[in-house]
Amino acid sequence: MKQLRIKLVKSFIGRPEKQRRILRGMGLERVNKTVYLKDTPEIRGMVNKVSHLVSAEECEIDI
Repeated sequence: MKQLRIKLVKSFIGRPEKQRRILRGMGLERVNKTVYLKDTPEIRGMVNKVSHLVSAEECEIDI
């Protein structure tokens, strides 16, 4: 199963509320926190909206 490894690399202090909601929706609340999410178009869209705050890479994870 393809997954995305998403890491919050910049703080969202001072960012618009819409970007904060996107980050919280992905489960990112602290800098350097990493989450693994399914590689779907919805998640890709969220990553694109906050690409200046996160780093994302594809990875294969067996569950």
